[in-house]
Amino acid sequence: MGSLIGELEERQAAVRLRVEELEREIAGLTVRLEAERGRLDRLTVTRETLDELAAEGVALEAARPRAETEPVGGGRVVGVQTVTVWREGMTSVDLPPVYRDIVDVIDDAPGAVQAKQIVPRIGLPAQTSKIEATRSKLKRLVERGWLAEQAPGQFTISAHRAAAGSVR
Repeated sequence: MGSLIGELEERQAAVRLRVEELEREIAGLTVRLEAERGRLDRLTVTRETLDELAAEGVALEAARPRAETEPVGGGRVVGVQTVTVWREGMTSVDLPPVYRDIVDVIDDAPGAVQAKQIVPRIGLPAQTSKIEATRSKLKRLVERGWLAEQAPGQFTISAHRAAAGSVR
């Protein structure tokens, strides 16, 4: 019976070594997995930002222009769209084109509107990236007083714009 116990202990020791080796491999793979997840997250955010810029009509260039073609002093800033805070007397005409389109769709709607309903009405494909970019713009318009968010994701004309008769 002594040799049977000895054999069992040897097998147990061998399996324990394999388990420890596999645990080290798993730890290494976990570190690699987390690094790749971080990289994927950064690439996803970059892609979403590019999609949002494209939705706003910003031309994306593959490479930076050469130094001799860059304006020197007094150069024009391209791609920045400022959404001003709403003040009495302002209309959607005072907004950048894509924001104007969004406000006009909501002004014409009989009730609250969701981002996914606005996207096709402003000429964009009903893709998740376009809907999310539009939702971001809607939130910005709410912050600036152009729109109101009655319930999460439900956008309408702001009360002070409606009261001032500032809709088309």
